[in-house]
Amino acid sequence: MSAGETALVVGIGPGLGASLARRFAAEGLHVVLAARQQAHLDEVLAAIKAKGGSAEGVVTDSTDEAQIERLYGVIDKRQRPLALAVYNAGAFMRTSILDATAADFERCWRVGCLGGFLVGRAAGKRMAEQGRGTLIFTGATASWRGSAQFFNLAVGKFGLRALAESMARELQPKGVHVAHVVIDGQIMSARYANLAKERPADGLLDPDAIADTYWHLHTQHRSAWTLELEVRPWVEKF
Repeated sequence: MSAGETALVVGIGPGLGASLARRFAAEGLHVVLAARQQAHLDEVLAAIKAKGGSAEGVVTDSTDEAQIERLYGVIDKRQRPLALAVYNAGAFMRTSILDATAADFERCWRVGCLGGFLVGRAAGKRMAEQGRGTLIFTGATASWRGSAQFFNLAVGKFGLRALAESMARELQPKGVHVAHVVIDGQIMSARYANLAKERPADGLLDPDAIADTYWHLHTQHRSAWTLELEVRPWVEKF
């Protein structure tokens, strides 16, 4: 079911977050968007409403427990079942381990992992109580392996993957589908426009195509739920 239900997307930008929000709204869900900056919300909200969709935005720091409770308070007041929640936020600073600061390391971990815990815990409580729902975490290549100068990304993503697996083992028997999606490659956006010119057609991940995959996860029959899947362009090495 979709009509009258809510989808939450935490981490809205011009790439995947925007595509997820538009996709869920097109399916008839009321979409609640959360991001640190109002400007990121406004553009996506306008696009959804122009298509006749239902959406609202809440400026939120995903690492702040009080702000996450306020975000879910907005959802609760609407009295629409929370059918789907996606944690899509992330932070990354490429640097040598020899030059790294504790502050930068902690900031990246907080966004990459702690925010997933706060958002996932709140969603899990509501979904377990209603006996259904889908919770999806966005991972990356760094969810599997750490690379030189990428530890700020890998540590948070490793932790997020472990969180997703642990939550799935506990919440799946309660009717909650928890999934982790590994994005193995660059997502097409203005940031990677120059890189796209150097590759063959469809050489970068299409965010709308990824959004289709997230929706497929949400609609899977519970006899064949996926815990983890990976998506990558056909030209990407792995």
